[in-house]
Parts: sequence; C-alpha cells; structure tokens
Amino acid sequence: MALVAFDPVAWAQAGVSAARQVPISGREGQPGAVNASQSTTAAPAESPLTIRGSISVQGAYAGSVPSGSATGTILPLRLDDALRLALRQNLAAVSDVQTVRQAEGLRRSVRSALLPEANTVVSETVEQLNLRTAGVEESAFPLAVGPFNFFDARAARVTQAVFDLVRWRNLRTASENLNAAELAARDARDLVVLAVAGSYLEIIATNARIVAADGQVRSSQAIYQQAVDRLKEGLNARIDTTRTEVQLQIDRQRLRSLQADRDRQKLQLARLIGLPLGQDFSIANDFPYAPYRQTTLAAALVRAYQTRADLQSAQAAVRAADSAVKAAHAERLPDLTLAADYGAAGLRPDASAHGVFSVSGTLTIPLYQGGRVRGDVEQAEAALRQRQAELDDVRGRVDQDVRQAFIDMNAAADEVAVAGSNVSLADDTLQQARDRFAGGVADTVEVVQAQQSVIAAHDDYIIAVFDHNLAKVSLARAMGNAEQSIGQFLVSK
Repeated sequence: MALVAFDPVAWAQAGVSAARQVPISGREGQPGAVNASQSTTAAPAESPLTIRGSISVQGAYAGSVPSGSATGTILPLRLDDALRLALRQNLAAVSDVQTVRQAEGLRRSVRSALLPEANTVVSETVEQLNLRTAGVEESAFPLAVGPFNFFDARAARVTQAVFDLVRWRNLRTASENLNAAELAARDARDLVVLAVAGSYLEIIATNARIVAADGQVRSSQAIYQQAVDRLKEGLNARIDTTRTEVQLQIDRQRLRSLQADRDRQKLQLARLIGLPLGQDFSIANDFPYAPYRQTTLAAALVRAYQTRADLQSAQAAVRAADSAVKAAHAERLPDLTLAADYGAAGLRPDASAHGVFSVSGTLTIPLYQGGRVRGDVEQAEAALRQRQAELDDVRGRVDQDVRQAFIDMNAAADEVAVAGSNVSLADDTLQQARDRFAGGVADTVEVVQAQQSVIAAHDDYIIAVFDHNLAKVSLARAMGNAEQSIGQFLVSK
C-alpha cells in the first residue's frame, strides 16, 4: 500500500523545520503471508487418500511480541484464548496497528497545510551600512552610517491558504490512504485468525495421531509377546518373532517422531501467539468432523465481495490514487494565500516602539513550469492504473479463495466418509489376522500387513478431518470477517 509522501525538504524550503521520518519497520519483507492449501500427493497403496492439507505461516505472521512470565505449569489453551492473544501480540497485527498510526500522522501533516499557521517572531538587528554600496557617491555624505539597531516583535504572524486545490486533493488522498491502511490491518487480523486456527488444528491432528500410534505400539507389543510365547512352545519359526519385533520398533519410532512433530508445532504456535517464553501448554479444544451446510457457494461469494477487507482496502487505494491524479492536474490552477501579522517595532523595546501590522494576499498563477506538472500527472496516472489492476487481481483472488475453499471442503468431506469406513474394516482385518495367527493358520506376515493397514486407515481419517476443518477455516477467511465468524465454522467438543 502506497501512502502520500511527506517531503521534509519542501517544508524546510518553506521555512519550516521538519523531522526526518524513518520507515515503519527496520526489516525487509514484512509483513509476510499465511496460506492454507490442499494438494494432491502420491499416497501409499494401502491409502485411498491423495489430498493433503497444510498451513504455511511466513514473515511477521510467524512472529510475536511475547509478554509475561512462564507459570511453570501446563496451560490449557483454548482456541479462542489463542486467537485473543495472537490478535494482540502477533507481530503482523502489531505492525499493522503502527502502520495505521503512521497513516494517521501523515494525514495530519497533509491537513496542516490547509490550516492557519501562526507564529510569534522577535528579531533584534544591529547594522552598519556603506552608502557607496547603495549608490551614494557624493562626498557630502559620509562613507558609512551606523552602527544602529532596531527590533521587530510580531506577536502573531498568520499564514492561511485561502484557495489551493492541490492541498485539498492531497488531503483527500491521505484520507483514503488512511482508510486503506485501516482495512489492510483488518485483513491482517483475518490472516492471523487463519494462521492460529490452522496451527491449532495441526496440533489436534498430531495429538490424535499420537494417540493412535500409542495404541498401535501397545497392539504391536501384544502381538510380539504372542509370537514370543508361540516360539517358546515351538509353534512358529523365529522369523515370525523377529518380524513382529521389527514392527514393534518401527511403531515406537513412529510414535517418537510424532511426539517430536507435536512439540515443534506447539513451539511454532506459542511463537505465533506470543506466549511467555518457555510456557508449556496443552490443547484444550477438539474439533471432530462436522458437515458444513450453513451457506451455498453463491451466497458465500456475495458475502465475500461485501466483507473482504483486502478488497475494500484495494478499492480505497484506487480512490487515493484517483485523488492524487486530480491533485496533479490541479497544479495548473492558481492558488491564493493570505498572510497577516501584528506587533511592535522600533529602535529599541521602550516607549519609542510603535504598533505595526501588515496584511497581504498573494495570487499565484502558473504560466510555465518546465513540464513538471505533466510529469506529475503521468506518474499519478501510472499509479492509478497499477492500483486498478491490483484491485482487479484482489477481486479475482476473492473469487478463487471462496471457490477453492468449497472444493477443498467437499473433497475432504468425501475423504472423511471413505477413511471412516476404512478404519472399521482395517481394525476388523487386524483382529482376524491375530486370531488366525493365534490359531496357527497364518504367520506374522499377515498380521504385520494388517497392522500397517490399520496405521494407514487411522492416519487417513485423522488427516481427512484436519483437511475438512482447515477448509472450513479457509472458507471463514475467504468470506471475510473471520475474527467474528470463526466460531460458526468450527464445532468444538
């Protein structure tokens, strides 16, 4: 988002000292991005699912301003608490608040050019003149006059722009830029909601996979013990015992890897929401599968066009650029300035001083400016065309986001149905394989294969539920105003 530039040099040339501003951030690449996506992957033969969802958080959205001290206990963290913390402490949210403040300050600076400027000016002068430099060559006059002094104390010196269309258009531009900044900050809050909710759902899914993996370890332990007992009784070969032991070790390593993944995801979420450094927490919400039937694609698109803050921000940016074009054209018009002052002047500040005043009006009519106005117009029009193109791009992105969310949500819902059925079938197959092994009519190959199918089936179901919930969160962001509406999309248990 581009803002009207405040030129301290121009102010200095006008006799006003101006502070030199610094960029809003000392970092490059702010504020970053948040993307929730589902992509097709190569699934193993035992898995029917080929779509996997993911949440990507980059730049300032992945950072925060941590506050407070760790409690030394495990904090039960609800999603609404995580959102509340993030909206206050996430670095992107903080940065956008300061960006809005900067836009407000810029608007005040631009508006000040339309308001009266009043000063008190006191001067004391000691001077000696060489009359020859004034053209007096007669010898009857002395060569030099002075030294003498005089003072001038103007209690009030007021300058007011009576008519200056350029300044009025600049104020309109700054106001629209402020509006665009406020809307961009609101859109950033929606992205923070998407980042937090997506990361929270990832941890829920990983926790569910840990529970399933832990159950699988216990199942593998029981099968291994069963194989050991049968080996002692001479009822099966040693390779059957070895095979089950290998599967047990694989399941234990998988459990440990999932626990490490969960710890990394928790660390990322803590960083995102600004928890105290070193604060441990647990996930206090669960969001099981719940079909979404609250709106249609057509209704979602209508709402998105009405509420998406990034679309509204782009529209405000176009209005700002249009006003800048009009300001550039107005540079060809006359402007009128009024100046007045009142005070006292004399040789010295005593009874000999007398009141003085002056009132003047200045009408400036541009005649020839060396092509400067045309150059300003061309630059402003180029910015306007670019912002119009960006507005069209945002409008297309809004349409794509809503449609993509519906595609992902419907595909994930179908995956949940398939995966849920496969869980039951895989569990039943494993039980039959264990019974056949116990009865001596099958070896551990069949049991291990059944175990792997169970692992895949449970993983598929957990991932499918995560994909469905992530698609609902993406739809909340795609429709706009996610900060207030996220609770309508996720059903907590």
